[in-house]
Amino acid sequence: MSVSEKYSTLRNRQKLFYLEHITRELPYRLTALDRLREGIKDNEQALAEALYKDLGKSQFESYATEIGILLNEIRYMQSHLRDWVADRHVFSPLALFGSRSRIHYEPRGVVLIIAPWNYPLQLAFAPLIGAIAAGNCAVIKPSSSAPYTAAVMMKIINECFEDEYIAVVEPGENVSEQLLQLQWDYIFYTGGEKHGRYVLQAAAQHLTPVTLELGGKSPCIVDSDADLRIAAKRIVWGKLVNCGQTCVAPDYLFVHREVKDKLIKLMQDEIVAQYGVNPSLSPDYPRIVSYRHFDRLQPLLSHGTIIYGGQSDREQCYIAPTLITDVPSDSPLFTDEIFGPILPIIPFDDIDDCVEHINTHPTPLALYYFTTSKKSARYMINHTESGGMCINDTIVHVANHHLPFGGKGRSGMGHYHGRYSFETFSHAKAVVSTTNRFFLSIKCAPYGNKLKWVKKILR
Repeated sequence: MSVSEKYSTLRNRQKLFYLEHITRELPYRLTALDRLREGIKDNEQALAEALYKDLGKSQFESYATEIGILLNEIRYMQSHLRDWVADRHVFSPLALFGSRSRIHYEPRGVVLIIAPWNYPLQLAFAPLIGAIAAGNCAVIKPSSSAPYTAAVMMKIINECFEDEYIAVVEPGENVSEQLLQLQWDYIFYTGGEKHGRYVLQAAAQHLTPVTLELGGKSPCIVDSDADLRIAAKRIVWGKLVNCGQTCVAPDYLFVHREVKDKLIKLMQDEIVAQYGVNPSLSPDYPRIVSYRHFDRLQPLLSHGTIIYGGQSDREQCYIAPTLITDVPSDSPLFTDEIFGPILPIIPFDDIDDCVEHINTHPTPLALYYFTTSKKSARYMINHTESGGMCINDTIVHVANHHLPFGGKGRSGMGHYHGRYSFETFSHAKAVVSTTNRFFLSIKCAPYGNKLKWVKKILR
């Protein structure tokens, strides 16, 4: 059996299992979420070690940004799922007199989840939690750039589920391409824009609905009235968590010219406070995921004037936290998502210049604005576009499962987390139940003089 035939067989087996309607039952979904939670907890140490091997993550960062977030998401899903799966009754207009209307949430079917390498556990299992909660079967394709984490994920899924229900495939070369040739009921993809286009093209062949979480260049703006100490602390944290390899990391920094020098000094101090004088010796500072990505990032250090950091070591896949100015407008630091610990800094004099820049470039996945003015904050919210936004903080909106997380335009389509995950992996079916006790003949021919009555009802 060829590899493509193996995947086709797996997909067909999952479809047959799905059509048995077992996964739709609420107790089955809750039990599956229980099994996944216990599998994650039982393998917590193995996951932490794998994340360290793949990305150099500390045990704290692994738990705070991956393991703990998943356990919290499962708990939240379990506590609300009974309410979410219940039919939602809605108003029936006078034209439907004698009818009752409701929304019934049914599963998509068999879904494909393609996960990235930067948060290899969280960004594979968070969509899976939504898929299970909504009653689907699922196939996960992990990233080959995080092989240790992929191996533990495969162990967890194999121990918890039969592959006709939930499966993890090997993260080999061209696996995504072979999987995308098959017809799925839903595709959830997290990764770069280039491959996202390919996923969308492949899905279009079968008219398969998709969620695309693509990232992009997320701007950070510090206005003249900002609390600079808080701004420095939160920007450094948001930029350097996972060594900058975060889809919502601040990608470039606009800072008002009046406070530029002071903010830079505070950010330099904050880097030392969080990671020491030499971050390469810090147990809390991660590494670039691979030599390939190191070789992409290292040349970018020459695209401007380094005012802090700039050290690198290919053998360790280490690039120091780096602040850089005087970057040419055609530099990849301005045109491409950086996905590393390099932060270009651009001074501005008029906030409308920042707004214009943001609105004339592809819509970012996130936008961060530091100000003490509520009026300025409202102005920025109302006059810019982005997938999500934080005022006086960075990336924390991702951790709130009461909020939808997703992009807009070239930063993605669709959203998830919490109830939004359940709804993403569900089809909202409209159901109208009409009484048999009487029949309104006004809607049927011959119409005669019925039009005047229809106008009274529908106006």
